[in-house]
Amino acid sequence: MSIWGKVIGGMAGFALGGPLGALLGAVAGHAVDRMRGGGAATGEDRRLAFTIAVIVLSAKMAKADGHVSRDEIAAFKRVFHIPPDEMQDVGRLFDEARQDSRGFEPYAEQIARLFAREPALLEELLGSLFHIAMADGRLHPEELDYLRRIAVIFGFDARVFERIRASLGESEDEDPYTVLGLNRGASDAELKRVYRDLSRENHPDSLIAQGMPKEFIDLANGKMAAINAAHDRFRRERGLA
Repeated sequence: MSIWGKVIGGMAGFALGGPLGALLGAVAGHAVDRMRGGGAATGEDRRLAFTIAVIVLSAKMAKADGHVSRDEIAAFKRVFHIPPDEMQDVGRLFDEARQDSRGFEPYAEQIARLFAREPALLEELLGSLFHIAMADGRLHPEELDYLRRIAVIFGFDARVFERIRASLGESEDEDPYTVLGLNRGASDAELKRVYRDLSRENHPDSLIAQGMPKEFIDLANGKMAAINAAHDRFRRERGLA
């Protein structure tokens, strides 16, 4: 069973706690009393929490432009390659989150606490939301504002937000400085250090070890490819070995 099926169908005993757990409990019909919005968790708990956050925050984003449709749900399922036999369960949670009267803030705040020590995972989660927002071929102003507000809750400043956006190919600015989050006056030594740090933090194996589900590997690989491409461009332009 994939991570999507485990969210509801195969993990009835999973108890996330907090607003995310309450929402899951409303859909799956089980008690939610273990993690309490950020306590100790197993690796499987963290993978499930990441996946639930993607579903819930995507559903909330679907309301951002004021036009919620089944096409948006279909786009979500298409981007994340959800198996046909698990789409119904994922759709139930998506619908519940979309109709929930609470705003997105309590959910984003809970996931920010849960992954406070793994900012790279929060970057991947934000990147997943970018892919959903762009599923219809454009990023609506309301969606961009929503993503900026999520980024603030996750603790990212404007420069980090633009770096994430550019590394996903969702920015009009393809400048490699933006992809790596560098100033134009950055030294060669700083370039090497930043590239080394980003490579370590964003390597798919590292992210999976921290709690990113394997089902998100394609998105992580795409971001890593953009980081490598920006670094290669710098090396050519500066004549670096």
